[in-house]
Amino acid sequence: MEDGVKKQKSLTRKFKREDIPLYIMALPGVLILIFFSYLPMGGLVLAFKKYNVQKGIFGSPFNGFDNFKFLFSTSDAYIITRNTVLYNIAFIFLNMIIAVILSLMLSSLRSKRGAKTFQTLYMMPYFLSWAVVAIIVTAFLEKSNGFVNYFLQQLGQEGAVDWYQRISIWPPLLVFINAWKGVGYQAVMYLAVISGISSDYYEAAMLDGASRFQQAVYITIPHLRFIIAVSLIMAMGGIFRGDFGLFYTVTKDSGPLYPVTNVIDTYIYRGLRNQVNIGMTTAAGLFQSVVGLVFVLLANRIVSRVDPDSAMF
Repeated sequence: MEDGVKKQKSLTRKFKREDIPLYIMALPGVLILIFFSYLPMGGLVLAFKKYNVQKGIFGSPFNGFDNFKFLFSTSDAYIITRNTVLYNIAFIFLNMIIAVILSLMLSSLRSKRGAKTFQTLYMMPYFLSWAVVAIIVTAFLEKSNGFVNYFLQQLGQEGAVDWYQRISIWPPLLVFINAWKGVGYQAVMYLAVISGISSDYYEAAMLDGASRFQQAVYITIPHLRFIIAVSLIMAMGGIFRGDFGLFYTVTKDSGPLYPVTNVIDTYIYRGLRNQVNIGMTTAAGLFQSVVGLVFVLLANRIVSRVDPDSAMF
C-alpha cells in the first residue's frame, strides 16, 4: 500500500516537473486571454447604466434597460435586424456551398502546381482589407471614370449611372463581394480535410465503377460533414453581427443605400457619431453576444440531433 502511494507521489512530481516548460509556454497566451477577454467583461455592467465619466464605471447610476431601447424603439429596428440576419444567412450558406464545390474542383486537379496556383489565387482576396476592396469596387462603379459606365457608354448608353444610388444592384453585389473575399479561405480548410482522406476509398470506388461525381457524393462530402457542421455552428454565433467594413466602407456610407446596407453595426456607429453613448454601445454588443450564444446552442442542438458525431458539444 505504501509502495503504491510513494509511486503515485513520484509520478505526480515527475508529471509536474516535466510539464513546467509547457506551463511557461502557455503562460503568455493565458495572460492575454485573462487581460483582454475576461477582465473586460466587468465593463458589461455599463449596458445597464447611464455612464458618467466623472463617476466612472461602477459609480454611474443604473438606468435599467434604457440603453437597449436604442436598438428597438426606432423605425429602423426592423430594417437593420432584417438586413443583418438575411445577409448573414446568405453569406453562411452560399459561401459554404461555393467553398465545398471549389475544394472538390481543386482536389480533382492532377497537376499539383496548377492546384497550388489556383489555391493561391483564390486565397489572395481574403488578405485584402475592406478599404482595398472598396477601392477596387470604386474602380468599377465610379460615376465619372468607372469601368462599368465606360463599358456601357461604349455600347451606346448616354450619360453615366450613379451606381451608389441604385438600391437594386447592391444586395446581390454585396453577397458576391463577400463570397469573392472569403470563399478561398473556407475552400482551403475543406481542401485540407480532403487531402487527409485515405486513397483506399477512392481506389475501391473506382474498382466498383463509381464516377467522380459519385465519389464526391459518397466519399468526399461525408468526410467533410464534421468541418462543415463546426463551421456552421461557429458562423451562427455572428448571425446578428454585420461586417462593418463591407456595409460601411465598400458602400461609401451612401445614404440612398441605407434600406439595403444598414445593419446593426453601422446603425450603432452612426448613432455614436451623433451622440457619444458608451452605455448604448455596450448594450448593443451584449445583445449581439447573447443572441449569438443562443444561436450557437440551437445550431449545435440541431446538428447533434441530425449527426451526433458532428456536434461540437
